[in-house]
Amino acid sequence: MVLYGVERLRRIVMHISYKKLWKLLIDRELMKKDLCEMAGISSASMAKLGKNENVNTDIILRICVALQCDICDIMEIEKDNNKSVI
Repeated sequence: MVLYGVERLRRIVMHISYKKLWKLLIDRELMKKDLCEMAGISSASMAKLGKNENVNTDIILRICVALQCDICDIMEIEKDNNKSVI
């Protein structure tokens, strides 16, 4: 019988971050409500973005079109420090 150590079974936990979006808004001197109007998205979607929660890809596309940027300009994947899943 072969036993595997717990360390071998651990997986890195990652999440989406919208820090790049907030920096882009600051650089362009835009407020969140301006983006909502430009992209035609709701304040509920903006709240989800503010909490780094999942949003529909249509929301991401609308933001990119409104800001004339690429997806990598508004979001990135970050590793959660000291967190893992067994």
